[in-house]
Amino acid sequence: NLDVIGNNIANSGTIGFKSAAATFQDVYAGSRIGLGVAVSGVVQNFAQGSVQSSSRPLDVAILNGDGFFRLASESGEVMYSRNGQFTRDKDGFIVNSAGLRLTGYGVSANGTINGGTPGALQIQTAAMNPNATTAIDAQFNLDSRSVTPTATPFDANDSSTYNYSNALGPIYDSLGNPHELGAFFVKTGANTWDVYGTADGAALNGGAPLTTLTFDANGNMTAPASGGFNIAGLTFPNGSAPLNMAVDLRGTTQFGNVNAVNKLGQDGYTSGQLTSFSINEDGTITGKYSNEQTKLLGQVVLTSFANPNGLEPKGDNVWAETLASGQPLTGTPGAGTKQGALASGALESSNVDLTSELVN
Repeated sequence: NLDVIGNNIANSGTIGFKSAAATFQDVYAGSRIGLGVAVSGVVQNFAQGSVQSSSRPLDVAILNGDGFFRLASESGEVMYSRNGQFTRDKDGFIVNSAGLRLTGYGVSANGTINGGTPGALQIQTAAMNPNATTAIDAQFNLDSRSVTPTATPFDANDSSTYNYSNALGPIYDSLGNPHELGAFFVKTGANTWDVYGTADGAALNGGAPLTTLTFDANGNMTAPASGGFNIAGLTFPNGSAPLNMAVDLRGTTQFGNVNAVNKLGQDGYTSGQLTSFSINEDGTITGKYSNEQTKLLGQVVLTSFANPNGLEPKGDNVWAETLASGQPLTGTPGAGTKQGALASGALESSNVDLTSELVN
């Protein structure tokens, strides 16, 4: 009993440690009693310890659940732990202090989580590939009080030939190079506007209108029917692939107010380096890149057991599965799940009640 109490006291500051208590039984020999006492076992208390904050993104606590982190050695031996102090080794694997690798689900080529058997989680440090712009989403208000320009034809360098202009970019080619795409609006009638465009200052469509916008008496856009227009085969002299983009102008209005852009976005970006990453409540690992993009890098899994007291303590803050513990129940974290949710930048303290142990 003193050994168990001493071990609890010694580990009162050990992250994720679970206190234990010795249980006793009397000793009989046939019908004779009073032969003494024996230890029947050491029972561990798997109640959750208090959660303390941390400034490290790879310090992770399990909240409101009985799950364990699933760890694997390089040889494939699986262990379980409540200690969420992790680091990243030279190969990008997330490991504990003993070098055991945190396991979870990887990410497929299309950016979705792979299911199946969990494997060692590895944070790839390779640069994010650039993504060419394929879609632009924009909304404008075109001032209904505008008058048709008298200066013709349209010239992007002559502001007297158009009523309003605004950038639709930057847009990005297949190599990640940025380019300036401009939109120019020329009022041609009471409720009609021609839209012209330039790319890096050069006129698109041979200087002809890309589309014509039509508005009803309430200032709502009624044409084109598709809500926008396409730019096809846009090339640049840098070896990049031709750009094909869909420009969506749905929601553009013609009200008696100043010309303005109300929404503008596009789906292209340049290449980027991984700058930081975080582990979310549901175990997903999100990477942040220097090109202001985010990317899913994997998902941590948690494992629970029908009888956690049946786990075999292996030292180094880990346990191993036994027949008495039952089969491991592995799943993704989340609020309301049996395994519990994850909190990044936090650690679960030992659940040892030091005062009670000292009294014992």
